[in-house]
Amino acid sequence: MILAVDVQYEDGGGATVAGVLFEDWSDPEPARAVLTHVSEVQDYEPGQFYKRELPCILQLLDAIHESVDLIVVDGYVTLGADDRPGLGMHLYNALQQRIPIIGVAKKAFLDTPPDREILRGDSLKPLYVSGVGVPLTQARDWILAMHGKHRIPTLLKRVDQLCRGSWRP
Repeated sequence: MILAVDVQYEDGGGATVAGVLFEDWSDPEPARAVLTHVSEVQDYEPGQFYKRELPCILQLLDAIHESVDLIVVDGYVTLGADDRPGLGMHLYNALQQRIPIIGVAKKAFLDTPPDREILRGDSLKPLYVSGVGVPLTQARDWILAMHGKHRIPTLLKRVDQLCRGSWRP
């Protein structure tokens, strides 16, 4: 199974963490959706985003009983031209480098190499793809193959909506 995850932070200090599981990159609907709540979340620390997000994703993974073969995170695996570790790399290491991670970001990070950009649908605004445990060209191809004719693939939009409470499976 492939798992796409997203986190929505709450004003009270907690977070809602969502995941959608799917079998094929072209799937229009998830096989299963998972939602969990984290009551205490670290404060945002500039340049250390993973410290806030990683514990939330790990808690969601504890609630999943299916075998996960690959995880897609909302963000970067590596940052900038020098490939500094981002959220996805920290997740990969926390999972003992057993599960490949693909990061899909909506905004460019400073010095993001052009080979991380993909255009989907008719959009002129790129998504930024990075990965570990899988070649970048394969990661890009998989994200391009995801269902949906718009910039954001259908299932990545679904996981975002799920954690924001605007979609229920």
